[in-house]
Amino acid sequence: MLQEIRIQDLGIIDESIIEFGPGLTVLTGETGAGKTMVVTSLGLLLGARSDAGLVREGADRAVVEGVFEVAADHPASLRATEAGGEVDDTLVLVRTVQTEGRSRAHVGGRSAPVGVLAELGEHLVAVHGQADQWRLRRPEEHRELLDAFGGGPLGTARTAYNEVYAAHASALTELESLRAAARERAQELDLLHRGLERIAEVEPLAGEDADLRIEDERLAHAEELRRGSSEAHLLLVGDDDASGGADGGVMGAMASARSSMSQVSANDPALADLESRLNEVTHLVTDLASDLSSYVADVDLDPGRLEFVQQRRAQLTDLTRSYGETIDDVIAWSAAASRRVVELESDDDRIGELERAVGELEAQRTAAAKKLSTARRKAAKTLSARISEELAHLAMGSATVVIGVEESARLGPHGGDDVEIGLAANVGSTPRSVSKAASGGELSRVMLAIEVATATSDTTSSVPTFVFDEVDSGVGGRAALDVGARLAALARTAQVIVVTHLAQVAAHADHHLVVSKADDGQVTRSGVRRVTGEERVSELARMMAGGVGVAALEHARDLLAGLGQGADV
Repeated sequence: MLQEIRIQDLGIIDESIIEFGPGLTVLTGETGAGKTMVVTSLGLLLGARSDAGLVREGADRAVVEGVFEVAADHPASLRATEAGGEVDDTLVLVRTVQTEGRSRAHVGGRSAPVGVLAELGEHLVAVHGQADQWRLRRPEEHRELLDAFGGGPLGTARTAYNEVYAAHASALTELESLRAAARERAQELDLLHRGLERIAEVEPLAGEDADLRIEDERLAHAEELRRGSSEAHLLLVGDDDASGGADGGVMGAMASARSSMSQVSANDPALADLESRLNEVTHLVTDLASDLSSYVADVDLDPGRLEFVQQRRAQLTDLTRSYGETIDDVIAWSAAASRRVVELESDDDRIGELERAVGELEAQRTAAAKKLSTARRKAAKTLSARISEELAHLAMGSATVVIGVEESARLGPHGGDDVEIGLAANVGSTPRSVSKAASGGELSRVMLAIEVATATSDTTSSVPTFVFDEVDSGVGGRAALDVGARLAALARTAQVIVVTHLAQVAAHADHHLVVSKADDGQVTRSGVRRVTGEERVSELARMMAGGVGVAALEHARDLLAGLGQGADV
């Protein structure tokens, strides 16, 4: 239940605290006094779009704070807790609108996105305003109204349809995409197959291009390599001349040096150390000479091998021009291409699977649509009877509402039904769309009948507060008393807040609030006060006669007495 709203610098309201109670609360006041601002402030608390123009002139921001009484297990309490707010039997919502257009929201003492207010509003308050009457002029909205009324069975049928519709749409989109890409897929497959065939013919090995480059260099310079290494080996080991003498080379010289040092090294540790180093160098030179000898023996002077290596390198280079900088890159491309071929070739199988799936889902969608239509017709029959019954209490006893549910030729996101609320204004007349058959005053009463009929349905039982903003516009006389009676009947099971300009409606109230404005010649201010006793009688007299003369006051007292209410209410 909404306990109170605090408004600061919103429109012409500078500061006001409005306390609400259970039952039926009415807000009245002269035109331009700011009644609409009260509903606007409530809309801001429930996540409506903000407007910098709502900030009172001269102020830097407008602030609206609402206090709601909620149970701990109420959906609004649970959602507020999820948003980080604190809820202790009461939930406090705050909305601030800056003059530069920025808007901020707080839920249970914590900052929150404005969207959270809208989510909470769905569980806290149902607002019905004059603009909702015009909703009936848009036939596409009739289906939503029926679905909202339908409750569990209809909701289950609609959810089932939505699921199969989404699955069918997804499968069909994928199928059409695969079919449209068939040519591109074939072209890509052709390129991949050709590439894989080229690579398979060459059969490259990992790192082969680098190994062959080194071998190519060695084979191309084999003569120079053998000559240079042979000369180096000769200089190290020496050469025998024809007369039998010997040139010992580097190794011979080192052997002589070792012999000379070994004769005297024992006499000086320093020379012994140098002898040891000479021995190490001798071993290294000996190993080097052996390795050079092996290298000379291994140098390949085979021109055939050189030709093979160069041809092989040419083949590998041809691959790297197309598929990667190195042979390792080419091999990686081949692996990826093989996977892609499997994927593309499986698309043909996927098309077959999707064609079968789309067919099955079409049948399921048709069946789900029929179940949804059946649920809608059942709900339409019940809702038609409820609305017609309400109209009988609103001086439209001869009018009948018939909600038609006709299957359309095409299934859409919401099923295959065209839903239209029809009104037969008189007995025996053919129902016509309510947007065409009802006059302005009748449309107001039809809207109120719809609101009361749907508000008392099981689908809205979790919403504790209903707000009606001048839905009695265009109604007067006896019909206005009936409007007030229906609102009072609704208020027996829920908190109802009504903005009205009709005394006949206001007289049914459990709580009467008056919005008034004051003008000191420079600034116009508006405030809200609760009226009882003679103040209430005076307000009702003003609403009926535009003044508070004796006759008007008596008329107001008679109105209250006729409804069984005392003036002190």
